[in-house]
Amino acid sequence: MAIVRPTIVFDLDGTLVDTHPDLIGTLSWLLEDEGLDGIDLAEAKRLIGHGMKPMVEKALKLKGRGQTQEEIDAVFARYVAVYETRLTRESRPFPGMLEALDRLAGEGMTLAVCTNKIERLARKLLEELDMARRFAVIAGADTYPVRKPDPGHILMTVRDAGGDPGRAVMVGDSDPDIRAAQAAGVPVIAYAGGYTAVPLASLDPTVIIDHYDDLVATVSRLLPALSHTEV
Repeated sequence: MAIVRPTIVFDLDGTLVDTHPDLIGTLSWLLEDEGLDGIDLAEAKRLIGHGMKPMVEKALKLKGRGQTQEEIDAVFARYVAVYETRLTRESRPFPGMLEALDRLAGEGMTLAVCTNKIERLARKLLEELDMARRFAVIAGADTYPVRKPDPGHILMTVRDAGGDPGRAVMVGDSDPDIRAAQAAGVPVIAYAGGYTAVPLASLDPTVIIDHYDDLVATVSRLLPALSHTEV
């Protein structure tokens, strides 16, 4: 019989890594370079989570621009080119995250990433932070035909990690993460230190945690049998 390890799937921005200094720093610079006002974190929290292109499009429309797809595409291309040069200028893993990843791996968990960031940029960011080696799969917005909040994004990530959705947990910080996990039938741990613009409790995640010191114990409660299972 094959041994199936539990799979713990992580969102990236606002979950694994505090990326807003570089995501929003680049966006604010770009808006100002376009002759518009910059953007602050309070505004930005309403934009992060659905992917970089929707973030740029929403930011343009907040400033009265982005009325044509041609303009959105052109500004987004500029955004990606600049952002790629500063992926980890200030972005760092959240406190306690690396230790939690090590403990989960030590318990025999398979770790994976499911993000609405472009896969190439997600992979490069994690490589620059020496985190990519920890994950069996790094699935981005363009890895599969669908992305969060479509449940298929999580389900295909778990599949490619060699896991079983019945032995998986999602860790995220925002509406797309929680809705995708709920639709996939996967328990979801919501991290309160991320970028959601609405109260996490209103999204009805399985559990909310305030610090990653609590992650391993929370996973243990959601997956009582931490040892490998055979199917």
